[in-house]
Amino acid sequence: MANDNESESLPAFLTPGASLPVNQPAALPSSVPSIWPDFLIGQAGKPVRVLLVDDDANMSRVIAHELLADLRIDLVGLGASVREGRRLIRQHDFDVMLVDLNLGDGTGFTLIEQMKMARPMAEAVVISAMEDEQHALHAFGLGATGYLVKNSWFGNFPQAVLQVVNGGASITPGLARRLLSKFEPAANKARALPQRKARQTLSEREKEVLQLVAAGYTSSEIGMRLGISGQTVNSHIKNLYRKLNVRNRAQAVSLGAKQGLL
Repeated sequence: MANDNESESLPAFLTPGASLPVNQPAALPSSVPSIWPDFLIGQAGKPVRVLLVDDDANMSRVIAHELLADLRIDLVGLGASVREGRRLIRQHDFDVMLVDLNLGDGTGFTLIEQMKMARPMAEAVVISAMEDEQHALHAFGLGATGYLVKNSWFGNFPQAVLQVVNGGASITPGLARRLLSKFEPAANKARALPQRKARQTLSEREKEVLQLVAAGYTSSEIGMRLGISGQTVNSHIKNLYRKLNVRNRAQAVSLGAKQGLL
């Protein structure tokens, strides 16, 4: 948990546990681009709700200011420990959790697990000082869809939030490059699944979703084409991952092509 000095260094409205202001278009600078497709999740009128849990006061302040400056995002809760993170998960409706791994009273892994049990459709993005492949793989195994290394250029935090909530992933480029080889064993194992079993386990809707994923559509775009919500699409995609024994869209599409599902 952050010590008293760290908490005192934050502005009052950014102090962990404090109530956070709702984004105000007239008072806050907006980083919203001039063109933002209305079919994407995250609009000024219906922003993505975010929790931030990080015991690094300086980094927490930087991230919070970036998020508050984007009208597509609403920072609904800020914590600095596992204890505070647990409370935020229980008390708030949210779409994305940004979480540090090293918290004073435990690890962010604990919060990712709790989040996935309490809100299975919410997304988790790790923010860590460690560019460690094993930590990243463990986080992904728990259901995280992003891993950002502090002080490494990757874009910005609002961009990461909007990427994962729209069906993508956000990983610091240098780490992403090294992680590619780590997924090969899982891909080989997936390719070994019997063709008949794969065909029998996928529902017709899941096959439709897989075909649209292969065509390059985002979750929101797939939802519009099928007349379902983006969250329902993400649920189908996660079922695809489980049934095909894969970890990402590229593997699902590759296996689907080999099994004659596309």
